[in-house]
Amino acid sequence: MKILFLFFPLFSLVSLTAQQTFYTVNKDSTAFHLTVQGASHLASLPLKCIEQEYPNKINHTAISDSDQVITPIKMHPSFYGCFDWHSSVHGHWMLVRLLKEYPDLPEAQKIRSLLSRTLSPQNIAVEVNYFNTPLTKSFERTYGWAWLLKLQQELNTWNDPDAIQWKKSLSPLCDSIVKIWLQFLPKQTYPNRTGVHPNTAFGLVFALDYARSVHNITFENAIIAAAKKIYGNDKNAPARWEPDGTDFLSPSLEEADLMRRVYNKQDFLAWFNGFIGTEGLHHLTILPVVSDRNDMQIVHLDGLCFSRSWCLKGIASVLPKQDERRKLLVNAAVKHLKASLPNVASGSYGGEHWLASFAVYALINE
Repeated sequence: MKILFLFFPLFSLVSLTAQQTFYTVNKDSTAFHLTVQGASHLASLPLKCIEQEYPNKINHTAISDSDQVITPIKMHPSFYGCFDWHSSVHGHWMLVRLLKEYPDLPEAQKIRSLLSRTLSPQNIAVEVNYFNTPLTKSFERTYGWAWLLKLQQELNTWNDPDAIQWKKSLSPLCDSIVKIWLQFLPKQTYPNRTGVHPNTAFGLVFALDYARSVHNITFENAIIAAAKKIYGNDKNAPARWEPDGTDFLSPSLEEADLMRRVYNKQDFLAWFNGFIGTEGLHHLTILPVVSDRNDMQIVHLDGLCFSRSWCLKGIASVLPKQDERRKLLVNAAVKHLKASLPNVASGSYGGEHWLASFAVYALINE
């Protein structure tokens, strides 16, 4: 796994002994590599919580008295752990990604056994059926949907016997989500510009990446059409209003990260120049203050550091080499990553049940 692209000093994640090295830097100090020890530690976080049922934020709409007493594991036998459905899903994604990159992880067999249990055809059938029950079509829309497709995209690109079986098991659920998403896109008159789960741009980024990876032209064209319809005329983004106190996504940067995928480089540059000014862009390079990592909402701001980092890196990659904003964005991407990496393992479940996935996604070069 190749890690970012600018140098900053080596460091270790908190709660780990100083003698252990979890990252190495290449000779010219331009790239980082996650070591096996680092991957092992990050993998330990979802391994600990994917089968931990409580505490649990169910987010279920009950339709009768009996419906209120269904436990998380009965409703979602694949994705009941890690506090909520979407965190469990992206915890699965992270384990797959790390296992692909580091097949000799000490936890490799434990990961394979876990995924074979949670992603069994029987469990996935229950997950599929959940989306076919009343009042569930908007469940996890679109954040959880996006991470599910990211998980399947990871499996689709891995020629491994277990991965092939997990992909086969997961396919009916992914097919259901794509179908629901295609039904929803024409009805979405306005985007959700929030900095938390319902953010429309974040979901469409992952959906578009998935559609292209599996050559689903119908889904790809629908996403592109929706993105142009709801974002194509945006100008003068109010970036100075960011962040909100519980943000883990930047509405402005997520939108730009989507549109760089939708437009060619020339058209994106024209759109981007009108979308956000220099002052707003500079504002988004200022690190958020995380005042209490034991607060399950405030700790979202560590996630904001990671998501800003991957957006800034992606946007910089399509700007002209002589564009002064490119260096600004690249430096800010590194700064944000460096700020929150030591806090992935804070000892608080509020961050540990999900932050590692954001860290790994920010670190990988896609």
